[in-house]
Amino acid sequence: MKHFSTVQKVLGLLLMVFSVTMLPPVAVALLYGDGGGMPFVYAFLVLLGAGLVIWLPVARVREDLRLRDGFLVVVLFWVALGFAGAVPFLLSPEPDLSATDAVFESLSGLTTTGATVILGIDELPHSVLWYRQQLQWLGGMGIIVLAVAVLPMLGVGGMQLYRAETPGPMKDAKLTPRITETAKALWFIYLWLTVACALAYWAAGMSPFDAVGHAFSTVAIGGFSTHDASIGYYDSTLIEMVAVVFMLLSGVNFALHFVALRRFNLRAYAQDSEFRFYLFLLAVTTVIVSVALYYTNTYIFWDDAITQGLFQVVSIGTTTGFTTAQFYTWPPFIEIMLLFLAFVGGCAGSTGGGIKVIRVLLLIKQGMREIGRLIHPNAQLPVRIGDKVINHRIIDAVWGFFSLYVATFVIMYLALAATGLDLITAFSAVAACMNNLGPGLATVGAHYFDMHDPGIWILCFAMLLGRLEIFTLLVLLTPAFWRR
Repeated sequence: MKHFSTVQKVLGLLLMVFSVTMLPPVAVALLYGDGGGMPFVYAFLVLLGAGLVIWLPVARVREDLRLRDGFLVVVLFWVALGFAGAVPFLLSPEPDLSATDAVFESLSGLTTTGATVILGIDELPHSVLWYRQQLQWLGGMGIIVLAVAVLPMLGVGGMQLYRAETPGPMKDAKLTPRITETAKALWFIYLWLTVACALAYWAAGMSPFDAVGHAFSTVAIGGFSTHDASIGYYDSTLIEMVAVVFMLLSGVNFALHFVALRRFNLRAYAQDSEFRFYLFLLAVTTVIVSVALYYTNTYIFWDDAITQGLFQVVSIGTTTGFTTAQFYTWPPFIEIMLLFLAFVGGCAGSTGGGIKVIRVLLLIKQGMREIGRLIHPNAQLPVRIGDKVINHRIIDAVWGFFSLYVATFVIMYLALAATGLDLITAFSAVAACMNNLGPGLATVGAHYFDMHDPGIWILCFAMLLGRLEIFTLLVLLTPAFWRR
């Protein structure tokens, strides 16, 4: 029972810390005089009280967390904060959300999915708008620390592929000697990237409020906006290009940013196989989409086809989910291509969702090796990233992840289709939520307002599953985990 007490203690502390995040929206409400501050004050008191009630009985417990407890803490971290984050939405008169929709909006923010059930975002109080953007920013930082500092210790997640296994800048076993120092270093990069993004948006023509709000969701690869029309609201090519630059940067492994900054050497990026493949995928897809948009007469001028194609490819390819156009009304070939690009997602150790670029790269290399084995049955053909041979256990882990990913995707797709949704909506909704993308196709292209409650709960599970790299969540559902 001691170990459960330790988990309970961590959960109580977590809720108390999270309650403090209810105070900035109160300050925003006072600054803009929008009258929306009290729900956040009540939410602060409720969450602080709940955290104290959970923490006080076990405050004196002194026990180190085991590996097994780590899985439980990580899952509880996202589930508990998902429900805690819903409290202000439930208490606020605007937007008027049911409990189910409030949990969906909160989880969508924290997992940086960016799917929304809210209509009339432009009319919301500034305090609620700020809170939605803030949720994504906090979730994004949680993801970075989770991916780079926590999950490798549990033996799951994309970053283990780098730990002493890949060449070049990532061959160090740790970024810094202590996990707390690693977390601080990542916070520093994340914070300054956010500041730079906000200043760039402001200089490009956004209001200070919108600039900060969109910087929060851009660097978090979230996709929430302070306007219903998203980035398209501004009708500004300059703002769109600022977004493209920072979406690209945020989709890169933050550990790679750390190494490049520490060494003051951009060569770290050029030497990284995942980074090169990431840029290659986005560049090739941009060319194909831009050409298709022009020759299908979706856009009659080349500059429109190229800027719209580039923005939407980077937005969906990094799983941000900003929109400048109704891409879900584009020719079906482009829609499906963009949706499949989101399955690849960002780099490991980034705020992006999806399978992750490094895993896809390894799957391709493993496939090529099997073709080589057919031609040369007796040859020793190792899988390499750069000049480093990848351990077969890493390859096994990637195949295991991929098979579980496909299996769980199919199950949720069938479950959603069984609720009566058309197949395109069901497929794209699961894809958009499991890859933490946000916008889907058909009836979930613009929003999820029309989604029924059973569908909402299936998609909440999909968002968590995608964000927690599948293994972390599914391991809790196995009987072996709960045996003593």
